[in-house]
Amino acid sequence: MRRLKIVFWAALVLLTVLWLATDPNALQPSGFFALRGSMVQLSGLLAMTCMSLAMILALRPRWPERWIGGLDKMYRLHKWLGIGGLVLAIIHWLWSQGPKWAVGLGWLTRPKRGAPPASVNTVEEAFRSWRGTAEAVGEWAFYAAVLLIAVALIHRIPYRLFYKTHRLLAAVYLVLVFHTVVLMKFPYWASPLGPVMAILMAYGTWAAVVVLSRRVGASHKVDGAITRLQYFPSLRVLEGDIETLQGWPGHKPGQFAFVTSNEADEAHPFTIASAWNPSDRRLTFITKELGDYTQSLPDTLQVGQPVKVEGPYGCFTFDDGYERQIWIGGGIGITPFIARMKQLAMDRKAYPSRPHPQTIDLFHTTADWSEDAIAKLTADAEAAGIRLHVLHDPRDGLLTGNRIRAAVSDWKEASIWFCGPAGFGAALRSDFARHGLPVDERFHQEMFVMR
Repeated sequence: MRRLKIVFWAALVLLTVLWLATDPNALQPSGFFALRGSMVQLSGLLAMTCMSLAMILALRPRWPERWIGGLDKMYRLHKWLGIGGLVLAIIHWLWSQGPKWAVGLGWLTRPKRGAPPASVNTVEEAFRSWRGTAEAVGEWAFYAAVLLIAVALIHRIPYRLFYKTHRLLAAVYLVLVFHTVVLMKFPYWASPLGPVMAILMAYGTWAAVVVLSRRVGASHKVDGAITRLQYFPSLRVLEGDIETLQGWPGHKPGQFAFVTSNEADEAHPFTIASAWNPSDRRLTFITKELGDYTQSLPDTLQVGQPVKVEGPYGCFTFDDGYERQIWIGGGIGITPFIARMKQLAMDRKAYPSRPHPQTIDLFHTTADWSEDAIAKLTADAEAAGIRLHVLHDPRDGLLTGNRIRAAVSDWKEASIWFCGPAGFGAALRSDFARHGLPVDERFHQEMFVMR
């Protein structure tokens, strides 16, 4: 989370510094309308910075994933940038429209406009001729962006409607690029600010085209087919195997992939619940009915159905170097731990004389119960040499930091890996921080959400 905040605020601060270096008198205006012009420019540039970075992250690029901490963190940053862009766009719109309303109400008097300075630059003259068009389409694009981002943020709106409309933001972004290119002060283009904005918007434009053409992640996709499906009605969980064809590079336990079962649908992320074995090229996925999309899977998926698998992504891979680890899986958050246990079991079987590299306690807390699922989990833990603690919430109560520390006496030497509800993870992180655990280095949390 700390790195996300650094990236978010560093981008805004850097742009502001470049703007001030380019236009050092912008905050020393001769009057209100001069200040308004400066604020319109600054707020617009900052909004486009957020939107451009959000559009770039929509491509799921590999190059920043390791530093940011995984694609799940990148999607969180994407969401923050979208919200930040929306807030800044509203500020930009208010600075643009508010004074006009005040003039109409007689609260302000617009200064007389002189003739625009003469220009011998044909590009600048062309930009001036497009100003009216850029202002008009930019305003309508702003209204569309507000509506589409609201659809993304309001969780009561069904997921299927969200993913069908969210792609339209790429088209809105392209309109806003035209708006920005035309209306940004022309002298800015010759300053260091100009190339930075040009690179951001060029990369963002390319990203928008890729999104609109539905080519995101195309180079990381392989074909596969569903070979097994098992439904656990008491858990509302579907487990399935996918056999991948050539091209899958393998994955680490804890990583996830995007799966597309219907060309009309968007790819959806699922944590991989199996270790990678090149000899059978099989991936196991476990999904819980948490929304309209996942609720439909037991009725729409069939054995033999072709699918596309994109990945692998994620840095929730357990490789932090600590010999003592504590794993916490809340509900369906148990999935990455199943994959890691299967990997450890494979390693123990392949190298029986090799000492176990880590001591691990796994806590699984669940509100639902299935004897078959718990039996499989217990078998996986025994095969991997891991001490398992299963808590059924209605029977055993909620899992707390105190209960974990009571069960694991050497918890101060451990790293903690958590996957489950975000609020539960935040509470545990705060609890362990209060007890002296350096959570920034040792508390790892998978936080993938699509919206």
